[in-house]
Amino acid sequence: MFTYIARRLVQSVFVMLAVSLIAFALFRYVGDPVAVMVGQETSIEDQERLREQLGLNDAVITQYVRFLGQMVTGDFGFSYRTRAPIAEMILERMPATLELGFVALFISLAVGIPAGIYTALRSDGVLANAILVVTLIGVSVPTFVIGIFLIYFFGVQLGWLPTFGRGDTVDIGWWTTNFLTIDGWRSLILPALTLGIYQLTLTMRLVRSEMQDVMHTDFIKFAIARGINYRSVRYRHALKNSMIPVITIIGLQFGGIIAFSIVTESVFQWPGMGLLFLDSIRYVDIPVMSVYLVIIALVFVVINLIVDILYLLIDPRVRLKAEAA
Repeated sequence: MFTYIARRLVQSVFVMLAVSLIAFALFRYVGDPVAVMVGQETSIEDQERLREQLGLNDAVITQYVRFLGQMVTGDFGFSYRTRAPIAEMILERMPATLELGFVALFISLAVGIPAGIYTALRSDGVLANAILVVTLIGVSVPTFVIGIFLIYFFGVQLGWLPTFGRGDTVDIGWWTTNFLTIDGWRSLILPALTLGIYQLTLTMRLVRSEMQDVMHTDFIKFAIARGINYRSVRYRHALKNSMIPVITIIGLQFGGIIAFSIVTESVFQWPGMGLLFLDSIRYVDIPVMSVYLVIIALVFVVINLIVDILYLLIDPRVRLKAEAA
């Protein structure tokens, strides 16, 4: 097992090196940083002096090694647009994105798993078919359209919920949270619903498909033939085996929520990392774009590593295969 985990760690390192190379290429070859930082009236001599100070005249390999060192130590440099340290900008925006992601993931799991179980066990029912139709709409409609509809209905027409921003927050050290104020929770509902609806539909359909497959396997038929309580067969045996593939999707869903919250944060002007990334694109703030790319890749790598370890603990087949390798 330890060999399997070590191999996964080595693979993760190589993935991060590949992503860092892409991020460095973005930093090095997309646009001219000096042209972004100075005005048109700046002399050529001053531009060259600034280029020398930033180390842009160094050899490419030297710049890449320096870039790697900054990523490893957390010294991400500064923004070309605001001149602020990028690490501080990320830490300031990270709580908003993580809290939004956690609530969206909770909504998708709390609704998607029970709905998937119900539609699998009552596949011919009217309510089950109605749920499938609604979730099909949820998959088909773009996220920004769902967000605009929720803003119009609950924010404009009914006036129940705020339509932009985080509302009132509370500072706990460097962490700024919505969870400790009523206005913060009210501001969180619409963007979390918008971000969670698509993930909810994926969760529900995956659980439904896995549950139906497991219910038709031989060991379930044998359990029923032995006279085991049908409720126990469903929720103790079938559901337990159905949830093994769902663990992978849950991990990837959270990574996807963090990575692709850009649209939702833009629609609701949610001050998270996604909105920061959009601003960096708008102003060609290449260092911020590069750091965001590396951080999102790190999130996916860590989540995949955790999922692999959970697989070892939950599924004996994976554990035996890992020990035999």
